[in-house]
Amino acid sequence: MSQARLIRLEADILGKNARYAAANRDRFTAQGILALNLVSSPGSGKTTLLCRTLEMIGAEFPVAVIEGDQQTSQDADRIRATGAPAIQINTGKGCHLDGHMVGHALDHLVPAEGSVLFIENVGNLVCPAAFDLGEGARVAILSVTEGEDKPLKYPDMFASADLVLVNKIDLLPYLDFDVDAAIANARRVNPRLRVLKVSARSGEGMTQWLDWLRAARAMALAARVPVAG
Repeated sequence: MSQARLIRLEADILGKNARYAAANRDRFTAQGILALNLVSSPGSGKTTLLCRTLEMIGAEFPVAVIEGDQQTSQDADRIRATGAPAIQINTGKGCHLDGHMVGHALDHLVPAEGSVLFIENVGNLVCPAAFDLGEGARVAILSVTEGEDKPLKYPDMFASADLVLVNKIDLLPYLDFDVDAAIANARRVNPRLRVLKVSARSGEGMTQWLDWLRAARAMALAARVPVAG
């Protein structure tokens, strides 16, 4: 395949995805839903962090979860065990969720108005960066078991993120991980990044994360534009 044809194909794919993402975003805005795209490399602790988050939220406000994995429904099963509604998307050989997949999942999940929708993307720091899902914010999870240079190696993901959660900080005493260097690297890529340090195991930093969620949800509710008729 020629380089020119490859570029046209990629533009067509991303253009089509952008239209699906825009439809999702309109739906979220109409219903006052805060949609969060959770992205990370495999093993960052996304699902454990999400389960702890859902348990702490309790009945404070409605939630829903879209789970993305290449195979199995294990993560969706873990989410449902917290009492939250969840739907699993298996992408097979695909390395990311896209706008059409999310829109189709929404038709089945039907999140409540004013809810927070967590979209746990496939574990990958490359492909998901290019695909808008219609989310209100993109949250990147970086665990302390990874390298401090991850933001520099995968700049597109961190450049597109709104918030970075530095996860598993309970393990810091046992690791050679420089938190300040990791945060500095992330902000070299994206100076506007908000960064929070959290541990789903110990609970450290979870209050600040929930406060961020509440503030972001309030903004989504304030920006609500119901569809006429």
